[in-house]
Amino acid sequence: MTGARSTTRVEDVYLRLRADILNGRHAPGTRLRVEALKGDYDASSGVLREALPRLVGQGLATFAPQQGFRVIDVSPDTLQDLTEARVVVETHVVRESLAHGSIEWESDLLAAHHNLARTTFADESDAINERWLSAHARFHQVLLEGCPNQHLRTVATQLRESAEVYRCWARASSEDNHRDVAAEHRLICERAIERDVAGTVEALRDHIELTTKLLLDGYRSREEGDG
Repeated sequence: MTGARSTTRVEDVYLRLRADILNGRHAPGTRLRVEALKGDYDASSGVLREALPRLVGQGLATFAPQQGFRVIDVSPDTLQDLTEARVVVETHVVRESLAHGSIEWESDLLAAHHNLARTTFADESDAINERWLSAHARFHQVLLEGCPNQHLRTVATQLRESAEVYRCWARASSEDNHRDVAAEHRLICERAIERDVAGTVEALRDHIELTTKLLLDGYRSREEGDG
């Protein structure tokens, strides 16, 4: 029972840390000091030392000897490289998913999209809703699950998770440009169910690249404002 409680506590602290990073409460590049986090998360050093490596595994943090854990740094060049890699890998995997996905896969995709469409992006405090982040991740995961190559699916998931930390940059830019993310997801889902390979690839590529464009536009605007 004690082990089960410990596992649950690690999961709880990990999810809170993840949400705080994605909402920008821990800024990119900042140290994640165990001693400081103990009070903020009411957690023991042992729990934090189990939770923090999971952030590294998701690409949300880094670890270096003598330096400890740190939220990943973000930069336009890294974002562009990450976007290029995502487009190449995810569009290949989605082609395989549409070619091999079963009727059960179609049902799972429709259910994942329905859940995403019914989940609000922001919570009561106007922060990014953790339930939306989970539903969003689930939708993109299921979209690729028809692909029989587990290794390709794993690489695609890792790249997408590494890009999640940039979402806190994207939010203001997306709102300023009146982006309809729900419509983008709906289009991807509809084309995938129709087994429209070219259409799905186009919609997915546009979805990924638009996020990057808005991020970079917002970054340049901030740089010009600071100058």
